[in-house]
Amino acid sequence: MKDMPGSFAYYWLRKGIDKMAAIYWLIAFVVLLGIEAATMALTTIWFAGGALVAFVLALLGVSVQVQLAAFVIVSFILLFFTRPFALKYVNHNTVKTNSESLIGKHAKVTSEVNNTEGTGAAVLNGQEWTARAEDDGNIYPVGTLVEVKDIRGVKLIVSETQEEA
Repeated sequence: MKDMPGSFAYYWLRKGIDKMAAIYWLIAFVVLLGIEAATMALTTIWFAGGALVAFVLALLGVSVQVQLAAFVIVSFILLFFTRPFALKYVNHNTVKTNSESLIGKHAKVTSEVNNTEGTGAAVLNGQEWTARAEDDGNIYPVGTLVEVKDIRGVKLIVSETQEEA
């Protein structure tokens, strides 16, 4: 009775729509959203977007191979092209900790910074650090005000600054 012409199930079967594929994509979508809600890592949300596209394709009767390809392509496009922008706006109030907070600060050279000779030290926030020039050819004499560009291990990577500390 349920597969009689004119019934909803008959329509789906006649159109070749795989109901189970659509249900599986819907389950994947809900699970991925649940994981994202629990972790807030901005990773699985993009795959949930891919699952949603695949779900719509399943409802339209597209083959499972095309659904899988669309899922992978849409997920990775969303992940690689929109995640950096989302992270920028979602995490803009994140307080930098430890060494990240030192980048952009100014330090004073206490021992000549010379990458060729492997020498150099600078004082930053009252602590003396080993320092190296960002560009190997630059040499910074004692007393030079430098800006921290990066931290590699326990070394400050610095460049000269024109600003006063």
